[in-house]
Amino acid sequence: MGFKCGLIGLPNVGKSTIFNALTAQQVDASNYPFCTIDPNVGIVTLQDERLDKVSEIVGSAKTTHTTLEFIDIAGLVKGASQGEGLGNQFLNHIQGVDAVAHVVRCFEDKNVAHTSSELNPVDDVEVVLTELILKDLEIVERSLSKLQQAVKSGDPKLKDQLGNLNEIKQQLEMGIPLKKMELATAVKGLIRDMNLLTIKPAIYIANIDECDVENNKYVDSLQKYAEGRGEPCTKICGKVQEEISQLDKESQIEFLSEWGLDELSLNKIVRAGYSVLNLITFFTANENEAHAWTIPEGTVVQKAAAKVHTDFEAGFIKAEVIKFKDLIEIGSLKEIKQKGLMAIHGKEY
Repeated sequence: MGFKCGLIGLPNVGKSTIFNALTAQQVDASNYPFCTIDPNVGIVTLQDERLDKVSEIVGSAKTTHTTLEFIDIAGLVKGASQGEGLGNQFLNHIQGVDAVAHVVRCFEDKNVAHTSSELNPVDDVEVVLTELILKDLEIVERSLSKLQQAVKSGDPKLKDQLGNLNEIKQQLEMGIPLKKMELATAVKGLIRDMNLLTIKPAIYIANIDECDVENNKYVDSLQKYAEGRGEPCTKICGKVQEEISQLDKESQIEFLSEWGLDELSLNKIVRAGYSVLNLITFFTANENEAHAWTIPEGTVVQKAAAKVHTDFEAGFIKAEVIKFKDLIEIGSLKEIKQKGLMAIHGKEY
């Protein structure tokens, strides 16, 4: 599995349309709030041409690409953290994802209802972010209540935890999301199992109209906002990409060319997701199978081996590593070995 991404945003911003575009599914996307109540889940195979080339050169009988999971979470409204619009139920769905993608409406359409009288992408994001902060505050306050009882035992570690949680609580009350707080490693460990929402990396998806691709003031404002937070923003015409997703591969290429697009929206989201989560891909290949694996950047080879099989980590001795560039240029495993381009690395590589 590559990563699990939750699509969040206000009602009627195009989350289900974007979900369909990314997963090639056909879920309901109607012009009324809470069209989606139970989250839609889509597992997408990430087709990687690099792996296909590796498989061909090595002569693998089977090729296994990595997969991504997208979750279409119902629209959040102001007051969601207090249960408005079934908000608590929807917020709970976000806790299990690795990253969130804020789908933001960047098109005008009088026929599509909006939660406010004026379209303002940054304000829309802030409404959702406020509800995430309030939900985190609720979770932290519950943990504080339990700790306040436990600290009476006199355990100094619990006293430190109480102080750290109180500091987090104060910053949340100031409207500061967790990922913008300077947290010590020990504090990060303390909150790891609390499934807090505002510590999750975020991507911003500007959902645009097919007639307003260039010079879109709404996209400009959202991109400026995302840049200020150090998070990626990509614009997608959900309707067009949804139509393309239903076509076969050959027709997709023609359709993309007609619209002046160079790739599917899925590719943009994947790159953004891998970037904010600091993920990389490595390949394993033999005559039986070529396989793509996703790991955090900086993972040592012994830990990476555990992705292939847990026994490989415990019994790790060495790894034979080939650069993708060398394999493609030479086109033969035998010649790679003859030229001394297969490196042998130990546990700390």
